[in-house]
Amino acid sequence: MLDATDLTLHYGSSQILHGVSIKAKVGEVTCVMGSNGVGKTSLLKILSGTHRNTAGHYFLDGIDMTGARPDKLAHAGVGYVPQGRFIFPMLTVRENLETGFCCLTIEEQFIPNEIYELFPALKTMLDRRGGDLSGGQQQQLAIARALIMRPKLLLLDEPTEGVQPNIISQIGEVIAYLRAQKKMAIILVEQYFEFAFGLADQIYAMTRGEVVYESRTATIDKEHLRQSVGV
Repeated sequence: MLDATDLTLHYGSSQILHGVSIKAKVGEVTCVMGSNGVGKTSLLKILSGTHRNTAGHYFLDGIDMTGARPDKLAHAGVGYVPQGRFIFPMLTVRENLETGFCCLTIEEQFIPNEIYELFPALKTMLDRRGGDLSGGQQQQLAIARALIMRPKLLLLDEPTEGVQPNIISQIGEVIAYLRAQKKMAIILVEQYFEFAFGLADQIYAMTRGEVVYESRTATIDKEHLRQSVGV
């Protein structure tokens, strides 16, 4: 589904990413791990189109999407749940979910029952404003909003950050369910080591804007990985 090669990113004169290459397959969770400031979020911003890379290429389902705008990538099937969630605080839960309709045909513009099965708490909060929800509830809403778009590639940036343990467990179950459906590729950026390791099929470890270690989870040296990511 995703094949990104030698991605480089600059903010002004500062180089943030140094030739990062990453692949993600449908039906798998590809995890990008590393401590704060190593470029994980910047990588997802390139893949979502919110930052333009300065070198390298990005193919989605065999189509070159290098430099594509966020709206084009969204229509191509890229769903993005950014760090910090960025739900609309003054809109209701229902209205937040309906913003995911923007990439869908008229016939597809409905909230599937599956969303409420995955996040049952949201069904009881449809008329509450997004800003009145707890951090964990907002994270569920942000993931649900991305799923409304029926993505082919789902980008999750630190979904456990600032979330209570019971909701972390639920988010893990949702990710595992989505992987089992084999309808999308999932890229998970995460610092919570055990959470990420327990879900990942493929792991990339980053340090100072570079991939320093990559392996299939089934054959990984767990302690080597832990030392590589420094978390």
